[in-house]
Amino acid sequence: MKQTIVVITLFLLSQNTAGQKRQISNDSIPVFFNEIKKATKEKASLWNKDLYNAMLFVEPQTRKVFANEPDSLGSLKADQNMYSGVLPDKINIANTSMEWNGKRWAMVMLPLPANKQNRINLLAHELFHSAQPSLGFTLNNPDNNHLDKMEGRMYLRLELEALKKSLLSSSEKEMKRHLTNALTFRKYRHTFYKGSDITENELELNEGIAEFTGVIISNRNKKQTVTFLVDGINSFFNNPTFVRSFAYHTIPVYGYLLYNQDKNWNKKITDTTNLTGYLINAFHISIPADLEKVVKDNMKEYNGLLITREEIQRDEKIKKIIADYKLKFIEQPHFEIRFEKMNVSFDPRNIIPIEDKGTVYPNMKLTDSWGILNVEKGALMSPNWDKISITNPVSIEGKKITGDGWTLDLTDGYSVEKDKTNRYQLIKK
Repeated sequence: MKQTIVVITLFLLSQNTAGQKRQISNDSIPVFFNEIKKATKEKASLWNKDLYNAMLFVEPQTRKVFANEPDSLGSLKADQNMYSGVLPDKINIANTSMEWNGKRWAMVMLPLPANKQNRINLLAHELFHSAQPSLGFTLNNPDNNHLDKMEGRMYLRLELEALKKSLLSSSEKEMKRHLTNALTFRKYRHTFYKGSDITENELELNEGIAEFTGVIISNRNKKQTVTFLVDGINSFFNNPTFVRSFAYHTIPVYGYLLYNQDKNWNKKITDTTNLTGYLINAFHISIPADLEKVVKDNMKEYNGLLITREEIQRDEKIKKIIADYKLKFIEQPHFEIRFEKMNVSFDPRNIIPIEDKGTVYPNMKLTDSWGILNVEKGALMSPNWDKISITNPVSIEGKKITGDGWTLDLTDGYSVEKDKTNRYQLIKK
């Protein structure tokens, strides 16, 4: 694999803004640029840097793009108090940071949340990603497939239940007790899966710190912040999988509570900081030696019996789903496409890890030198991100290849052909 660029499409804050989105006139867009410009300036002390920078708002259906400043190649044209144009087809649309036409941009999909604080939260999150390299944080998006396993999900849910109670606590003593239990559930979870503490930490340093930044810059009052964070956790529990979205709910809570005690804590960490250890020390927490006993004793307080029952039931269902996907993408004849220079966007809330075989993405869009692949009924990404497996084609009409739930539009110089063993191959001419 020569180069892989991972663009994760996460409809950030949708759990808190359901029903709030509306069609927004173009006249409102400069207002939104000014809102986030003012908000980042007021909170510049958060990172000792004003995060406001080049931004793109994109209409997914039309690919029309609105920017707060021109690009370096002149593709965007002055349009009243902003710049506008059309985003090329080869660029996947997502809430992300990206390099395009000589600049680093924060890209956000329209429509934006109607609620002002949620809108600023989202934009500040993406502006952090845009500034991330300059702040010394690596852009990491590791898989945390253990969080799709029964024990991983169970003890993450317990940690988040304890975090909810810490937010709602009426005293410092009560808050610290719930934080201690939250971090105890976390430490116990890590004992089940070797290396899980490392991969969770990497994603939390990326998405967790970005979302913490959004929470602080949004400047909600205490009641609004607690409601936002608690509602976010409750909505998160409804996600089909937790493997790529958990960090949006752990670090913002820990970070917000710590920010109330130390406004500079985030400036004391680096991209190599062990956040779990840092939080334990920062909150002056003692983790018990007998993790298993303490966890079992405290589970009931955090809906442990219900969580255990639900996760046992889910585990049985997911085994059937995994077996079906293994048959579809591994055991039966299928079509494998290797990457050359790949860019991918997907929704991280519904992916399904398939043991050590990779991960199924029910919906995704891939662009590569060979063309554009749109998937609507699942595709298996290899563990090391060097190929994608889909069902065999059912129709080949020139450059348009179609299968069950997917379409592939080839660029010039590529074709799909059967080899001598009747296996489909992507051929570079």
